[in-house]
Amino acid sequence: MNKVFKHLSLAAAVSCATFAMQANAYEAGDWIVRAGVAHVAPDDSSDPLALNGGAISGSEVEVDSDTQLGLTVTYMINSDFGVELLAATPFTHDITADTGALGLGKVDAGETSHLPPTLSAVWYPMGSAGQIAPYVGAGINYTMFFEEDVSSDLEGVLGSADLELDDSIGLALQVGVDVQLNDNWQVNASLRWIDIDTDAEITAGANTITIDNVEIDPWVYQLNVGYKF
Repeated sequence: MNKVFKHLSLAAAVSCATFAMQANAYEAGDWIVRAGVAHVAPDDSSDPLALNGGAISGSEVEVDSDTQLGLTVTYMINSDFGVELLAATPFTHDITADTGALGLGKVDAGETSHLPPTLSAVWYPMGSAGQIAPYVGAGINYTMFFEEDVSSDLEGVLGSADLELDDSIGLALQVGVDVQLNDNWQVNASLRWIDIDTDAEITAGANTITIDNVEIDPWVYQLNVGYKF
């Protein structure tokens, strides 16, 4: 009798686990909304600054990190594939210029804000069933720069100036994992790399400073709470 009871208990446990795995699986038509912290850490580089067309040797710009609210919305095509849209509150980055041969050292050049909407296809290679479901994704990012401002430090050298950055379109890659808490709620973590390249121009009276091929190429770290419906 004890053996029968043990076998029945084991079968019941397996059935419950199987049911839980099936209950957690995504299905075609499911929507998953996630919100949380998004940290953008640029892996930056640039061509040398050019003053009125003449390159300044040893110069370049750097872009600092920022943390904002991140939001993703995913629509599942079937249990393994989905389409995801990334949005966020605007990120704001300080820009530092290493003036190289000008001999001014590192100068606070200004700041800019941007929005990085990204549309990706996501794939769950191990399936979406189970409590822990890793996934990979690839897609297209469009970064819009706005509210570009030249710092007072740089304006002290150049006089009143304007900063402009070109918008960017590039590839986005990601890995992530969903940890299901129940049939609807989850926690999620993801790491994303985005190809963001821009050209910058600072205009101050008769002087123009151009910075070509500013490669921001950030790593984006996200920790989210999600809901499936």
